[in-house]
Amino acid sequence: MTGCDTCVVRNRAICAGLGSDELAVLSQMGRQRTLDAGEPLIWEGDESVLVANVIEGVLKLSSSTEDGREQIVGVVYPSDFIGRPFAGAAGHSVTALTEARVCVFARKDFDRFASEHPKLEHKLLERTLGELDRTRKWMVLLSRKTAQEKVATFLLEMSDRLAESGCEMPTGTSLKAFDLPFSRQQIADVLGLTIETVSRQMTTLKRDGIIGLPTRRSVEIIDRTTLEDIAGG
Repeated sequence: MTGCDTCVVRNRAICAGLGSDELAVLSQMGRQRTLDAGEPLIWEGDESVLVANVIEGVLKLSSSTEDGREQIVGVVYPSDFIGRPFAGAAGHSVTALTEARVCVFARKDFDRFASEHPKLEHKLLERTLGELDRTRKWMVLLSRKTAQEKVATFLLEMSDRLAESGCEMPTGTSLKAFDLPFSRQQIADVLGLTIETVSRQMTTLKRDGIIGLPTRRSVEIIDRTTLEDIAGG
């Protein structure tokens, strides 16, 4: 495994703040793994045997409904942490949406290391609370917003999160143009809409000059202020 001190997400991942000696120990514990798009890393309900840092790519978190359908419950980007430390079973599946590279640790080894290093535990707590805040906002989006507001919020969220995951992007920057890691059907599943409704709302936003759609997966935010007004409605 490449040394942690040369990792491209080192300063934004949970291991930020660890000293060189601590990073050397952590580096010996981990290994890098490359995932193809569509390849699973963790299965919902299986024993929680590993945790990981995302180095490159985008992965989805999903759960299965009682009738066997998949519900996407989250997305992770470079520098995000995945897996359940100190837990017996995985609460959701983790699958690569794009080609991805992750730094994988055996959960029990990581648990022991985290218990011995308060700075790492503190970073885990910060990430957990941040994820809780995003989940609460998402609950409002799903339960209260109109279809147009949902799609606008989703595009802004992608713009912000993809910018945050860029290793050389200034803090607080949002992407103006980006490729969505989701298909239209996956966007519909995430937002609780039909694919027809998602396509209709995207077309309306394009017609009104608020976004551009160079390709089916590419989005350009032309009028961010108006998009924010729609999302906040």
